[in-house]
Amino acid sequence: MGPNSETIVLITGANKGIGRSTAIALARDHGYTVIIGSRDPSAGKKVASELVSQGHKADSVQLDVLSDSSIAGAAKYVEDKYGRLDVLIANHGQFLDKWSPHIPDLGTRELWTQSMAINVVGTAVLVEHFLPLLRKAKPAPKIIFLTTSMASLANALDKSQMYYNLNGASYITSKTAVNMLALQTLKRLDDVPGAKVNVACPGLVNTDLVHKMLPGAKTPEQGADYIVKLATDDALVRHKNGTFGSTEGAYPW
Repeated sequence: MGPNSETIVLITGANKGIGRSTAIALARDHGYTVIIGSRDPSAGKKVASELVSQGHKADSVQLDVLSDSSIAGAAKYVEDKYGRLDVLIANHGQFLDKWSPHIPDLGTRELWTQSMAINVVGTAVLVEHFLPLLRKAKPAPKIIFLTTSMASLANALDKSQMYYNLNGASYITSKTAVNMLALQTLKRLDDVPGAKVNVACPGLVNTDLVHKMLPGAKTPEQGADYIVKLATDDALVRHKNGTFGSTEGAYPW
C-alpha cells in the first residue's frame, strides 16, 4: 500500500489530451501519485514513464470503459497496490455526432448506442467498481466528472448560447446524463464526511475529441486547469461540492 501521505489519483483516458495534461500538472505541481488509465496499455505506460523519469510519482493501468472486466481489473490493481483511491477523474468521452464532414455517419441507432455506452454506461460501471476504494480515501474522496456546458437543461433552448445550432444531440444528451450520475454518486457518499463530487467543463479544447479542427480552442493544459483546481482543493474552489461549472463560473443544471 502506498504511504498515507500520498494522494492517489486515477484519471481515465490520461494518455493524451486533457487527461494527460491533468496528470502532468497533478504529478509535477502537486506531488500526487497519478495513475494513468488508458485503453492502450503501452500509451499509458509511456506517459507514466515520462513522469517517473522526471522524478514524479506515476503509474499506469489498462482501462477500457467499454469492458467490465477491464474496469474490474483496474480496480483490483489499484486495490492490491495502493489499498485506496483518493481522487477519481472520469476524463474519458467521445463526441461521435456528425458535426463536421470529416466525421463518419454511424446511423442513428449506432451513434446513440455508442455515445451512451462510452459516456454514460462506462462511467457508471467505473464508479461502481471504484466507490469501495474511494470510501477508503485519505482524508476524503473526490470524484470529478467531465462534461460540457452544453449539457445544461436550463440553457438547452437558449438561442443565444454559442453552440445552440451544433449537431451534437447524442453527445450532449449523454453528458446531461453524466451530470445526473454525478449528483446520484454524491448522494451515495452522504455517509462519508468530506466527500466531494463535482462536474467540470473544460470548454472548447483542441483535442482528438473534436478532431483538432477548431481554431481558437483552448490548449489541453488550459482545459485541465479547473480539473486540477478541483482535485487539489484550490482555495478558489474549496467550497464547491455538487457543482457544475468551469473557470468561468457555475452553470445552471
